[in-house]
Amino acid sequence: MLEELIRKYALQNAILHDGKADEKSVLGKVISAKPELKSEIKDIMKDIKTMVTEVNGLSIDEQMKLLEKEAPELLERKVTKKMELSDLPNVEGKVVMRFAPGPSGPLHIGHTRAAVLNDEYVKRYGGKYIIRLEDTNPAKIEPEAYDSIIEDLKWLGVDYHEFGLQSDRFEIYYEHAKRLLEMGKAYICICDVEDWRSAKLKMKPCPHRGLEVEAQLEMWDGMLAGSFDEHEASYVVKTDLLHPNPAVRDFVGLRIVKSPHPKTGDKYLVYPLYNFSVAIDDYLMGMTHVLRGKDHLNNTYRQEFIYDHFGWKKPIYVHYGLVQMVDTTLKTTVIKEGIKKGEFSGWDDVRLATLKTMARRGISAKAIRQYWIEVGIKEVDIKFSWDNLYAYNKDIVDDEANRYFFVWNPRQLIIFGEERLEGHAPLHPDHPERGIRKIVLEGKDGITVFVTEDDIKKVKPEEKLRLKDLCNIKIISQEQAEYKGDDLSILKEGVKIIHWVGEENIPTKLYLPDGSVKEGICERILEKDIGSVVQFERFGFIKVEQKEGGYEAYFAHR
Repeated sequence: MLEELIRKYALQNAILHDGKADEKSVLGKVISAKPELKSEIKDIMKDIKTMVTEVNGLSIDEQMKLLEKEAPELLERKVTKKMELSDLPNVEGKVVMRFAPGPSGPLHIGHTRAAVLNDEYVKRYGGKYIIRLEDTNPAKIEPEAYDSIIEDLKWLGVDYHEFGLQSDRFEIYYEHAKRLLEMGKAYICICDVEDWRSAKLKMKPCPHRGLEVEAQLEMWDGMLAGSFDEHEASYVVKTDLLHPNPAVRDFVGLRIVKSPHPKTGDKYLVYPLYNFSVAIDDYLMGMTHVLRGKDHLNNTYRQEFIYDHFGWKKPIYVHYGLVQMVDTTLKTTVIKEGIKKGEFSGWDDVRLATLKTMARRGISAKAIRQYWIEVGIKEVDIKFSWDNLYAYNKDIVDDEANRYFFVWNPRQLIIFGEERLEGHAPLHPDHPERGIRKIVLEGKDGITVFVTEDDIKKVKPEEKLRLKDLCNIKIISQEQAEYKGDDLSILKEGVKIIHWVGEENIPTKLYLPDGSVKEGICERILEKDIGSVVQFERFGFIKVEQKEGGYEAYFAHR
């Protein structure tokens, strides 16, 4: 039967395109299946338009159920691919790996790649996972971040075996710094910073590079004792002044900092820089493998000089491709300033990409983990895809998320012709055992419902509509309608389906990632679903919080 053929291809096309079938695509499928109908395209197109309108008025869940019932052979089922990381190179037994963020703020989505990949490899090979907070730059420390990072890692599902702060290890850095001076592998420079850099570029040594060890140690003691001010003296690690890469030639390993540290106060004046502290810590903590982005290649080369100076065995360095995150604010300094100015409500502002925001929006840690496992440690640069992350998240939350109606920019609509209506909407179309949302509406002088302003503005007097899971109506005006029964066959006429909320409703503010807010009303949500991900039908997946006077909802994705 032609109608059945059109219907099944319309359903299939809608499911493949976010719930909206395309008339021409459906026509192509029909003609492909029945070439003899080519001469009747004009007539067929009328039927296709009617059917597409009907199908597009259904939710994707309803489309899926109908196609599964009527033409299961056309339902493209998702094949869950077990994603696995490629093997780590040169593994000899158990591994020791680390995640080492700076406590400048809570973790964001960019941090999670290293956190997840290291966790996955330690779980695969066994061994030790170390969390090390690199807090040797007092100017960039947010004191609350010490605790918030641990909370974020717990939410992310990271299992670690050892935790450490670099601010607890200054004596270790001093000991190794002195040893390098004694070995003639480092020196104290009191040149003007720009003069030192200029000499490096010209492959020439600064005048202090060749001083006797005794003179170097004396200046080192002076640095520790506070005899120099900031920028007056620096501890420099020797590398190769003839190295073709200027960035790898002699580099500063420790510097003078007179700002107090949140943990140690004024106890220390000489602070290690990144490459010095990381090389010392990675060796002493027994790292077997270090995962980092390609932007760290120069750091790897610098750190390898320290390993060579001490005669240490180097870890295996794996440099993966860079990730470009477009239109995403990640810099903690920018966020912190924005919070101070009131531009952001906090570290969990819906516009940010912190893990606190991800949790608030209902993006699961499991989805983030799956995303990075798929990306892996390939060397190719990539652009971060929010759509891919949302697809993983939808696979996780779709089965659990109960369905509710939400109406934004609500307009009152009074239905005449009945004094009592009863709506029956499933909490979840795939789980009838969860029950239904039974909504009773009554009114002797008409029954009041609320619909979205955009919906009611698009209809004309005398036009029919279907209020989902309630009844059919005919529009009298933008404020009034007439009851027209509950026969679903009306959909064959191309009647649109819209959502609604009754008089018993809850004021709801829905916050979107672009900073916009949709204000409206929502049907009462089950208490157990508050704080969980639900689906606002026709809108998307949402995480709802109970607030005084109503709900606050945070958009996850469609």
